[in-house]
Amino acid sequence: MSQHDFNIANQGFPAFRSDLNNALAALATLSSGATEPTSTYANQLWYDSTNDLLKLRNEDDDAWIILAYLDQATDEMEVRSAVMQAVDAAGLTFKTDEGTARLTVADSGAVDVVGTLTAARGVGDTNTDATNTGSVTLDFSTHQNHVLTLTGAVTLANPTTETVGQSGFIVFIQDATGGRTVSLGTDYETAGGAGLTLSTAASATDIVPYVVAASGRILLGTPQLAFS
Repeated sequence: MSQHDFNIANQGFPAFRSDLNNALAALATLSSGATEPTSTYANQLWYDSTNDLLKLRNEDDDAWIILAYLDQATDEMEVRSAVMQAVDAAGLTFKTDEGTARLTVADSGAVDVVGTLTAARGVGDTNTDATNTGSVTLDFSTHQNHVLTLTGAVTLANPTTETVGQSGFIVFIQDATGGRTVSLGTDYETAGGAGLTLSTAASATDIVPYVVAASGRILLGTPQLAFS
């Protein structure tokens, strides 16, 4: 650990050599120390050994920017930043220490997780469609949840975009006329093969949960009827 003002004064040779070595030692150790260097410069690096933080002096030379936390017990680094930005169109990829990609954030915003994603809240986009009549194919790759206003008799056609283990809900809203029915493609299954019996009153709102058990098997739960 060493710090220096990086100013080599005019002096005799032995003192000059010692001063120069001290300056080089400060450079080699990133001016590490328990307190910040007495003399600071724009874009200077400093390792704050009290807090195990690597810091960079800002351009105005009036504050430190925290770059990373260095865990000296485990010999690991944690990036400390409010923003992470990809340098090219490949987006961001997070890998294990063996180099295996586990999470990718594409430039489009799509997030691909290898393995199980655990969250305290629901994850996924909601499709809100105000006009539904005839054959309707839900896009499970883009949307996890669906809010459908029924403007005529609807048949949920078999999709090709579902993922095993995916779950969510489908909200059915009767239009101002009401009496709209929902029929199911063969990929949609209900308990006992009973199909869906929904509210028929105008503007009625029902919720149907679902889970994808296998490719071509979307299991629908018992409808929760007539929310008001």
